[in-house]
Amino acid sequence: MSTLKCISPIDGSVFAERETLSPEAARDAVATARNAQKSWAARPLQERIDLVMAGVAAVGAMNDEIVPELAHMMGRPVRYGGEFGGFNERASHMATIASEALADIEVGEDATFKRYIKRVPHGVVLVVAPWNYPYMTAINTVAPALIAGNTVVLKHATQTLLVGERMAKAFKSAGVPTDVFQNLFLDHDTTSELIAGNAFDFVNFTGSVGGGQAMERAAAGTFTGVGTELGGKDPGYVMEDADLDAAVDTLIDGAMFNAGQCCCGIERIYVHESIYSDFVAKAVAVVSSYKLGNPLDEETTMGPMANVRFAEEVRAQIREAVAAGASAHIDPFAEDDGGAYLTPQILTNVTHDMRVMRDESFGPVVGIMKVSSDEEAIQLMNDSEFGLTASLWTKDLDRAITVGDQIETGTVFMNRADYLDPGLCWTGCKNTGRGGGLSVIGYQNLTRPKSYHLKKVTS
Repeated sequence: MSTLKCISPIDGSVFAERETLSPEAARDAVATARNAQKSWAARPLQERIDLVMAGVAAVGAMNDEIVPELAHMMGRPVRYGGEFGGFNERASHMATIASEALADIEVGEDATFKRYIKRVPHGVVLVVAPWNYPYMTAINTVAPALIAGNTVVLKHATQTLLVGERMAKAFKSAGVPTDVFQNLFLDHDTTSELIAGNAFDFVNFTGSVGGGQAMERAAAGTFTGVGTELGGKDPGYVMEDADLDAAVDTLIDGAMFNAGQCCCGIERIYVHESIYSDFVAKAVAVVSSYKLGNPLDEETTMGPMANVRFAEEVRAQIREAVAAGASAHIDPFAEDDGGAYLTPQILTNVTHDMRVMRDESFGPVVGIMKVSSDEEAIQLMNDSEFGLTASLWTKDLDRAITVGDQIETGTVFMNRADYLDPGLCWTGCKNTGRGGGLSVIGYQNLTRPKSYHLKKVTS
C-alpha cells in the first residue's frame, strides 16, 4: 500500500490523502463488482436509468461543497460554478437515448426463423478518469456503463482525489448498490496487475499518451477492450469571411479557460493573412484583461495550473519558442510566482519546428500563425501526432464541410470550439487514441453484440 496525496495548487499544501488498497483487497473489491453485475443487469432498464439519474441529482445537491473543493484540488476559479451543468447534460442525454440505443436489432422473422441482435453488457467496466474536468469526464462513461447493465469501478486521478469518493457516496445515497459502483484508490502497479489478470471486461482511460500505452500493455493478450482518449493539440482555422470578434472570443476562451487545461482546448490557431493582424490585436486585448489569482476569490478569472510541474512544462515551451524567434505578446502578470500561477501567453512568429506548436501544452499558451489558403491551413492542421477536434471559422457551411473532410480529427466544429455535444461521438485519431464515448456509439462500445438465430419448430 502507498499514500496518494493531492497537493493543492493554491498554496502547495496537502489538501487530501488516501491510502491505496493492497492488491489482495483490490481483487476482492473487483470480485464483489463481478458478483453484483448479473443481478444489476437483470433489473429493468428504466429502473437502472432512474437510479443513475438519482445519483446524478445527488451529486448536484453537493455542488456548494464541490465547487470550492475543485478550486483547492485543481485550481479552477469558483466563479465558474463547477461542472454540474455538463455533468447533468451528458448523463441526461444518455438516459434519454438508452432505450433506443440498447434495443434489439431486428433482422427478420418469418414462419421459420426469428433473428435479432441484442446489446449485452460487457460485465465489469474500469473507468480511469483525469483531473482536468473530473466530474464530466467520469460521467461520460459511468452513466452509460451503469445504464447498460455493467458494474463500474472508478479510479480517479490523484490530483482530484475526492471526486470519485463523492460520486460513489452520491450514487449510494440514491440507491445504487455499493458493489455496483465503487470508487477504489489504486496505485499504478495494482491497476496494471488487475487489468493483466482479466479482472475487467472493458477499460476506459482518459489521460496522457503514456498512460494509455500503459493500459494497452497491461491488457495485451487478455482480449479486454480498451478505450482511450489521450492527448490533443487542437487547431483553430479562421478564414477571411469569419466573424472576427466571435472567432477571437471563442478561440481564445477555448485556449485559456481552465488555465488551458482542456483536452479539446485550442492550442494552435491559423488565421488568413487578410485578417491576421486584427485577430492578433484583439486576442492580445482579451488575454491582457484576465485576472490571475487565488481561485477562491470571486474576482479571479484564471487560477493556478493544477500542478507546478505542469506550469514548468508550459514555461519551457514558451522559453524555447522565444529563443527560436517567437514573439511573446503578454507582459508577465504580477501574480505570476514562477510556480503554479502562470501568465497566459500568446505567441506569434511561431513555426512547427517549435515544441509549442507540436507537443501538447495543456496550459494557457497559444501560438498563432498566418496562412494564405485552405490548402496551407489543412496541411498545418494535419501536421500533428494528435487528432481530437478542429475549429473552423467561416460563414460558408459547404466550405467548412469540404475543409473538415480533409482534417485528421475526431470532431469538426464550425464557429464554435471546446464543447462536447453528448449526441455526438466523442472520439479521436492518431495519438489521441481509439474508441468513442457518449452518443449511440458510446453504448455500442460499452456493450457487446449477441446474435440470436432461432429456428421455429413447425409441424
